[in-house]
Amino acid sequence: MTLILGHHHLSMITKQAQRNHYFYTDVLGMRRVKLTVNQDEPSMYHLFYADRVGTPGTSLTFFEIPAVGKTYRGTNAITRISLVVSSQESLTFWHDRLRARGMEIESVSSYAGYNALLFEDPEGLRYALVVAESEALRAHAPWDETDVPEAHQIKGIGPVEITVRDGDRIGQTLVDMFGMTKVSEGEQETVYRAVLNDIASEIIIKQQAGEVERPGRGSIHHLALRVKDEAALRQIEDKIQERFQSSGVIDRHYFKSLYVRETNGILFEVATDGPGYLVDSDEASLGQGLALAPKLEPQREAIEKALIPIDDK
Repeated sequence: MTLILGHHHLSMITKQAQRNHYFYTDVLGMRRVKLTVNQDEPSMYHLFYADRVGTPGTSLTFFEIPAVGKTYRGTNAITRISLVVSSQESLTFWHDRLRARGMEIESVSSYAGYNALLFEDPEGLRYALVVAESEALRAHAPWDETDVPEAHQIKGIGPVEITVRDGDRIGQTLVDMFGMTKVSEGEQETVYRAVLNDIASEIIIKQQAGEVERPGRGSIHHLALRVKDEAALRQIEDKIQERFQSSGVIDRHYFKSLYVRETNGILFEVATDGPGYLVDSDEASLGQGLALAPKLEPQREAIEKALIPIDDK
């Protein structure tokens, strides 16, 4: 039995925080649940978007790096994120909404066996909106300060696509280290799940030779997987230490986590469900104002001085 409960969040790179904020709040209708900084590099914004309260499994996070260049796509990278919606009508809604905002999208089609809509964000980050049911994402908390109707809101993270040179090695890691199960295997891709009947724990492995991706704006930095609490995280840490060297457990204020990079160079984080984004904020003011982990509070004046303010309107 796996300790992994599904996807916790994904972290990406953006060149411009203001533009990023606009797209994920005004276009995708997500709530910005945390405006903070990279705890390891506090001169850098770290933006979190999710459902109303930041339910585990709904968060997309972005590091702002103003000097970053373009992404040169290739292998050994996390290459596409799926976001779950409730119905075929939702795909039609999003097709029309994204087109109306001048975005190039593919017609309603399929992805990984799901009815889907494929598109890219303004920085080239690849997405699939997929129609599926998910036990984990039934906890989704609707956000009422968006013009996206509740019936069509993004419920959370679905299948995550990873492209690698050595599919067997990463598959072994997913099974042995994270307790996942191989649920299907084809010529083009192999699918693993931590929770067998839940799309919110699905990882799609594609094998591809060639040049390794050179990350830039719109690239995916890492995938974080969910565990219930620190006790489960420590058990995962023990399992990881049998094959890899991890970061050890780190207190990220909103959750505790550890990081490990597997053989193909894919960076995984494992993060606890709690205490969550409400640990330093009430629900009404979530995502407003610069939030800092306690260890960074003594540096607040210098940190705020170095950041370009984001217009929330």
